[in-house]
Amino acid sequence: MNGESRSALRRRLRQTRRKLSPAQQRKASQQLFRQLAQHPLFIRSQHIAFYLANDGEIDPALLMAHARRLGKQCYLPVITGWPMDRMHFQRIVKRQRWVKNRFGIHEPIVKRGLQARPWRLDLVLMPLVGFDEQGNRLGMGGGFYDRTFAYRTWRPEWSGPRLLGLAHHCQKVEALPIASWDIPLDGIVSDQEVLLFRASSE
Repeated sequence: MNGESRSALRRRLRQTRRKLSPAQQRKASQQLFRQLAQHPLFIRSQHIAFYLANDGEIDPALLMAHARRLGKQCYLPVITGWPMDRMHFQRIVKRQRWVKNRFGIHEPIVKRGLQARPWRLDLVLMPLVGFDEQGNRLGMGGGFYDRTFAYRTWRPEWSGPRLLGLAHHCQKVEALPIASWDIPLDGIVSDQEVLLFRASSE
């Protein structure tokens, strides 16, 4: 890493994943599906939060479609509140209607009756910009996931949900600089490997 700052590292790794060709992205998505579709964490989870891939992120769309076929409840993040810095998870419904958020990413039109408290979910799959083998995650810098799951630092008895970061293998680095507000992950899954860090995730 050579003393690279978080912002510099974020820029470099975002550029790395954007350089992946459409064919490489499709292959990575298929390999991600194979890594997780038969994994016990996915199989036993009934309420799962996904994300819509953007900016070269590895795409969990195949896995989400599979989960819906299995009758699992699938959720996506929506950004609400003022000044639009709060993230909630909203269940996807049939004939889902969409809107673009301020980042240009599609999300469900907000319906609070369909939103779940984060600790009520079984599994949350979140995008990464970078990761290391110690389970450290580098996100986009908005802090949405860290704020949403900050309760895990002061309410450790609230075991749910399991937090899995998803990324391309090329986003892996030897060691990430960490910040005090970073929320530890239970595992990281790339197109090439599954890394679990907590015994409760096994």
